[in-house]
Amino acid sequence: MTRLLLRTAVATALALGALGPTGPALASSSDGVHTVRVPGGDPHERSLAPRTTEPFSMLGITWDDPDAALDGTAQVRTRSRESGEWSPWHALDTDVRTPETGPDRDGASVRGGTQPLWAGPSDGVQVRVSGSSLPAGLRVELVDPEGGTDAVHTAVVEPDAVGPDVVGPDVVGPAAGAPSAERPAVTPRSAWGADESLVKDPPTYTADTKAMFVHHTAGTNDYTCEESASIVRGVFLYHVRSNGWNDIGYHFLVDKCGTVFEGRAGGVDKPVLGAHTYGFNTATSSVSVLGDYTTATTNTAVRGSVAKVAAWKLGLYGLDPTGTTVLTAGADNGKYKLGEKVTLHRISGHRDGYPTACPGQKLYDDLPEIRTLAGNAGKPMESAPEPTGPWTGGVLGR
Repeated sequence: MTRLLLRTAVATALALGALGPTGPALASSSDGVHTVRVPGGDPHERSLAPRTTEPFSMLGITWDDPDAALDGTAQVRTRSRESGEWSPWHALDTDVRTPETGPDRDGASVRGGTQPLWAGPSDGVQVRVSGSSLPAGLRVELVDPEGGTDAVHTAVVEPDAVGPDVVGPDVVGPAAGAPSAERPAVTPRSAWGADESLVKDPPTYTADTKAMFVHHTAGTNDYTCEESASIVRGVFLYHVRSNGWNDIGYHFLVDKCGTVFEGRAGGVDKPVLGAHTYGFNTATSSVSVLGDYTTATTNTAVRGSVAKVAAWKLGLYGLDPTGTTVLTAGADNGKYKLGEKVTLHRISGHRDGYPTACPGQKLYDDLPEIRTLAGNAGKPMESAPEPTGPWTGGVLGR
């Protein structure tokens, strides 16, 4: 069956088999994202009955008003394309806000939404949402990272192979003579399969970079590192096609094997305005670890890569990654008031700037160690002392 016929068959099945209080749950598809409307009616309870869908691997829930919050819970379960079995119920992270400024806020198609969840190859979904006052226009976003690209390469590009970046207006360059950690190896956007035709506006630059916010993507840790490029591509599609943002929100992403991925376009060494910490997107950078570290512990690869990214990025501006800085809140975000001066670590967790559980307690608890690792990243390695005693035999260098 062709993809067009499959889409038609699925849409027909949804229309015939999913009647809610206000009519059928309508379905649509665009650029690797398939959407299904959650029937309205009850202001406190909404649901979507189990149904067959087009293939997807990531999902989330969005709503019409980008400034509205989902004050309640949103749970999903999915059906595996391989086994046909249904997953347990998973709660979606609702602690997400539309950025306070820039093209990610001003776009005509901007929507509110949850964090996306990586489900793995799936072809069925069920949803239940409850809360004190649910936003209008709820819809399920089913993301197929393989649906919008013909070929994806996952090779890591070493620092010296990355071409020169375009400098935006009034961008502060690297500090002269500043101690800087070595630039880490980064998998560029071209290698993880970013569809650049979906990014409509050029990047916005801020004056400099004063701090790095650490996040986790939530969802699941049950992925292979071979799937990481697909997860990054899925987050990109969700942020652009589902949230209506101009580009992926994070500047960098790190998987559980320590691979670093380039996030938002504009130059990894430039102060690009991101969409990651509501109220503190200006003059900051961000790195998000793929997975949920609420109860799961990180590993040395994750901690090391996050530290290297932060040390290198902050080092470009002559900043000590173990220090603090004063940032000005750009919005009333539930934790700080607009214009409030806030002292934060140069390497902070998302929750330090916004009322959320992100980046998960276990990863948050690792931040002191990550700061220490970042502080040591720019220091020259001490060579081992030369042996002073007589050589007693054996093979040198073993």
